[in-house]
Amino acid sequence: MTIHHQIIQYTSLLAIILFSVMLAQKLKIAYPILLVLIGLPLGFVPGLKGIEIEPDLIFAIFLPPLLYEAAWNTSWKDFWKWRRVISSFAVLIVIVTSCVIAFVSHSLIPGFTLASGFLLGSIISPPDAVSATAILRNIKVPKRLITIVEGESLLNDASSLIIFRFALIAVTTGTFVFSQAATNFVVVIVMGIATGLAIALVFYAIHRWLPTTTNIDIILTFITPYAMYIIAEQFHFSGVLAVVSGGLFLSARRHSFLSNRSRLQGINVWEAVAFVLNGFVFLLIGLEFPVIIKALGPGGFGPALKYSLIITGVLILTRLASTFGATIFTIFISRYITTADSRPGWKAPLLLGWAGMRGVVSLAAALSIPVILHSGATYPQRNLILFVTFTVILVTLVFQGLTLPILVKWVNMPDPDYTVSFEQQKQLVRKKLSKLSLQLLDDKYAKQLATNDMVKSLRLKLVADMELLNDWEKDNSAERADDFYRDYLTIIADLINQQRDLLKTLNKKESINDDIIRQQLELLDLEEEKNRQHFTHSEK
Repeated sequence: MTIHHQIIQYTSLLAIILFSVMLAQKLKIAYPILLVLIGLPLGFVPGLKGIEIEPDLIFAIFLPPLLYEAAWNTSWKDFWKWRRVISSFAVLIVIVTSCVIAFVSHSLIPGFTLASGFLLGSIISPPDAVSATAILRNIKVPKRLITIVEGESLLNDASSLIIFRFALIAVTTGTFVFSQAATNFVVVIVMGIATGLAIALVFYAIHRWLPTTTNIDIILTFITPYAMYIIAEQFHFSGVLAVVSGGLFLSARRHSFLSNRSRLQGINVWEAVAFVLNGFVFLLIGLEFPVIIKALGPGGFGPALKYSLIITGVLILTRLASTFGATIFTIFISRYITTADSRPGWKAPLLLGWAGMRGVVSLAAALSIPVILHSGATYPQRNLILFVTFTVILVTLVFQGLTLPILVKWVNMPDPDYTVSFEQQKQLVRKKLSKLSLQLLDDKYAKQLATNDMVKSLRLKLVADMELLNDWEKDNSAERADDFYRDYLTIIADLINQQRDLLKTLNKKESINDDIIRQQLELLDLEEEKNRQHFTHSEK
């Protein structure tokens, strides 16, 4: 295949991704689900045949930036609050799931060894959070659920890939020493985290003390996850944990080493890149379908489908049982230690158990199984493992993904952590900021306040903001207050549009510098984005 043909292929895929996401928004479903469903028939289109998921491409190119972007957007405060739940989901439940799948597949599939069962279990045990968070963020759910799902996804890939590594060694060599594997498991985890933190410190120093610009800062943030992942994997440590630990470390300190312009532009760039990468990997899952079906050979589809559906059912039930088991253990252990929530109830574990959709990391891990063993023999039932993995991803992503919003609505779980609404919290924070600014002006800048009209104007604006916030709090009707606030935001949006039109008219005059117009337009863009975020949250 020529480079010209490849460029046409991937440009076509990018266009398909964009239109699929727009269609998903129109249909009000999570875009990963639609991308996989659209990718299924596209795999039979002649012009798109031959596109396969390369495991090295996923692990070395796609995975580091996606993990880093997820870690960068994770709240360290929330992550630390739910650290025990996240750790148990990401490590213990992955191990339990791998063991259950190993014994079930060994007893179910003729000729399927226990080592191959553990290999399959490690592949399909980690849920993918991209699809889950894409669904949860568009519906009203407690913040803790999103935090736990996102935190779990940051760590479970590491634990599953480590188990996969040891299981693959056992299959290829025919030997397995538990004590040695357990020791290596701890070393891989600890040294992976240490490597990530060490490299994060290096990049922190570069950002902090070298004369970087906004563009340099953004480019460095793209180099960082690859450096963490590649160096850790080079020493056979966990590259996933290196990226996650380093990303969390830098994310919590972003305001101390990045300028405001680097933060604003970096967020926009990273959102676009992560969107494209996620779109490609979910579309590639669908495109992989014909390749996997063809590899099964004649007569292999029926039995493979039966095994796959049974294993998928066991997988879903195991996760549900594990989440409820974690709840029971939390209630028990809360008698002896302080936990984030000593009475989780049944609603949270049910939703977390049902949010266990699998994704591209599972399929990439399955594809990385070698075709030929060291002995020269063909890997036994590799194609069956691939088909089972694909079926698990497809069923959990489509079936659980489409029914999760219905389940959330039926459960109707209130937010136990935030009794005050998001809007009320926001107004409270804004009021405290305005109060601090007024006090600072009166105490520290009294002289300028008496003589400088611009400072006087600033104080008047802060007073007006305080009055607006006080009026919002005094209104007894929450719905009426929300209506007033939406009207306020709508009027601001109209003012911004009118100001933008005026600037475009002024830009036609030769006497006004174009750079001034551009600066004012950028300020209006920032104001519009702030207004859009306020309006979006008020609609939820």
